[in-house]
Amino acid sequence: MEYNYPIDHDWSTQEIVDVIHFYEGIEKAYEKGIKREELMNLYRRFKEIVPGKADEKNWFRAFLDESGMDPYPVIRDMKQRNEGSVLKGY
Repeated sequence: MEYNYPIDHDWSTQEIVDVIHFYEGIEKAYEKGIKREELMNLYRRFKEIVPGKADEKNWFRAFLDESGMDPYPVIRDMKQRNEGSVLKGY
């Protein structure tokens, strides 16, 4: 599916692309599954762009409102799972 991804127009083009890749990783976890390491890399880059916890929550909420997919349980699961795990079916 295609969504209007929540972005900050003050971000650079590369930052926007990287945040969209993170959102696509969340979609992948919901729809067909994503390797923990792949999502971990996407999340690390997202946190370089959005380092604050409050800002992260706001962007997660905006993505949830747009897509119906909540990044929070996916990220929580990613942090708790072992290397080699596949995140799927949220």
